[in-house]
Amino acid sequence: MNTREYIEDYLKQTEEIARSLSKEEIEKAVNILRKVREDEGRLFILGVGGSAANASHAVNDFRKIGGIETYAPTDNVSELTARTNDEGWETTFTEWLKISHINEKDAVLVLSVGGGNENASKNIVAALKLAKEKKAAVMSIVSRNGGYSKEVSDACILIPVVDESRITPHAEGFQGILWHLLVNAL
Repeated sequence: MNTREYIEDYLKQTEEIARSLSKEEIEKAVNILRKVREDEGRLFILGVGGSAANASHAVNDFRKIGGIETYAPTDNVSELTARTNDEGWETTFTEWLKISHINEKDAVLVLSVGGGNENASKNIVAALKLAKEKKAAVMSIVSRNGGYSKEVSDACILIPVVDESRITPHAEGFQGILWHLLVNAL
């Protein structure tokens, strides 16, 4: 495939994904975020890898544009690496959320390609278990089958797989599109 064909194919897939996103799940997420803002709750955005970078950017937008007190545990690399070293990777997000006193006025937004399972993103799975225990709302923007995040989310925006070789770029690219949509729909 030459460069021009690759570009056209990638953009065609992007259009296909955009058309197939669940408007109902997006609306549920907007309503959850509005309630968090009205209740003066907080939004915690969880992501690892490229999704952690997206989480950092999204924090800015939800705070500055959306007017919601928002944090990402991955923004504090000193605490993240100390917790990883001292307590293990799986508890990095749960221990951070415990110190933040996550509660029923708060929400967690997961940005993840796979959504977490017994083999990958175990820290996300553990954090979601804690969030549900504390009665915080859970939202996710995920791909593949959505993993554990999809199972427990109050709103799950699933980015469909249209090409196995492009799961990650499409998933992480659409995270940006969708959080910008959510922020600006508030």
